[in-house]
Amino acid sequence: MRNSVASPQRRERAAAHVTVTVDAVVFAMQASDLAVLLVKPRHGLLKGQWRLPGGPLEAKESLDESAARHLYASTGLSHSRLVQLAAFGDPDRDPRSRTVSIAFVGYRGTEIALCPGEDEAEAQWVPLRDLELGEVTDQRSIPPPRVQPRGLFLARPSATRSKPTAAPSRRLHLALDHERMVRRAYRRLCHHLNDPPADPAFDLLPPRFTLAELRRIYEVVLGRSVTPRTLRTHFIDRGLLVAATKSAASKPAAQLYRWQRR
Repeated sequence: MRNSVASPQRRERAAAHVTVTVDAVVFAMQASDLAVLLVKPRHGLLKGQWRLPGGPLEAKESLDESAARHLYASTGLSHSRLVQLAAFGDPDRDPRSRTVSIAFVGYRGTEIALCPGEDEAEAQWVPLRDLELGEVTDQRSIPPPRVQPRGLFLARPSATRSKPTAAPSRRLHLALDHERMVRRAYRRLCHHLNDPPADPAFDLLPPRFTLAELRRIYEVVLGRSVTPRTLRTHFIDRGLLVAATKSAASKPAAQLYRWQRR
């Protein structure tokens, strides 16, 4: 009877045909939209196509180190916190070779100037409204549903297509499966918005902030309006948001809050 367990030599030969890569989805706040960091390669099969910063994992580096290295080499951006998102390993995801990519996600409160690496023709912060992201494009342009507050800020698939915010022909398509990565990363960010105290993965706000600052974050990320009453019901009434000062501010708009960590 033949042994059904592959020998170490066979497993080693099979693994030699698979390349492990990393990719970074980094979001930043713009004046009116959430932007994602993209690069356009100067050479190779993906030349001229927008993609996420990333590349192969080297033998003696961790996944986190590799993601940070590729991000800096491609864009000049040093990011202090990249959170591992998911693995993407469909057999045909990369026409160049068999690859498995470990995607990371990060967030910046503001855009900063970029410095494209020698292998990149361009590096830009691109608004999400300029990308074709399927259900994410749809859900960011429709009114919020009437749902229970506990799940109010979770990303959701839209039941019907809404009027697009940009003509489909003008929306950018990303190389490989990077649109899928951005969609997954966006849902991860929305999940964080639903209960920030329980999820310290992102620093979306300073330690103390006003409700107006909080509201702007939610409106820009979600792509729709959020009322102050909604924020009070979802966060203050549930005890997730508490006053950051011992005495109340003379004007409600100036009152500072902080997250109640659990």
